[in-house]
Amino acid sequence: MKKIAPSILSADFSRLGDEVREVEEAGADLIHVDVMDGHFVPNISVGLPVVRALKGVTRLPLDVHLMIEEPERYIEEFVKAGASILSFHLEASKHLHRTIERIRELGVMVGVALNPGTPLGMLEEVMGEVDLVVLMSVDPGFGGQAFIRSSLDKIRRLKDWLLRLGLERVLIEVDGGIKLDNIREVAQAGADILVSGSGIFGEKDRKRVIRMMREKLEDL
Repeated sequence: MKKIAPSILSADFSRLGDEVREVEEAGADLIHVDVMDGHFVPNISVGLPVVRALKGVTRLPLDVHLMIEEPERYIEEFVKAGASILSFHLEASKHLHRTIERIRELGVMVGVALNPGTPLGMLEEVMGEVDLVVLMSVDPGFGGQAFIRSSLDKIRRLKDWLLRLGLERVLIEVDGGIKLDNIREVAQAGADILVSGSGIFGEKDRKRVIRMMREKLEDL
């Protein structure tokens, strides 16, 4: 089943707990948490204290996406804070195998993320070692950006590659610019987890928009 993951990057941080509880009650599957350091991406977002706080207000898995330099330095802390899924950028880590192995040792799902301009071929040596691949469909750093249409072909190519390798278990997560008007197209291309920030938190009626998203994904 396709999963919907609201991204708190677009939430109202003055009432973050209420925002997260609202999308949980509306039927979200995961809570997506973008961690930015102002170096790997040109923005600073949340860190360990927010992840710990979120763990206390939701029963949903926390899908933590590290957009930071040297992610291997912070893996243990984010797992302890409550991450159920921990993804890091291939472009930010010098030792992919070691980082993947360490996350797996800590007992959570491991993901590798790629920026829009990063070729899929960079994944070749680690494809069979991860639980999910996060394809960015916007340049990372800020919420509310428009979906990069060429991402659809990249999703299809990744899906085909996984099938040819017999790696159907590896999930494809797509992050960036996903809204009600394109969520079905992204899912049809091969996405398993659909991250939406402003597409959900930018709407007044979150219950309605998540219900409508679910309806568009129903038969996929």
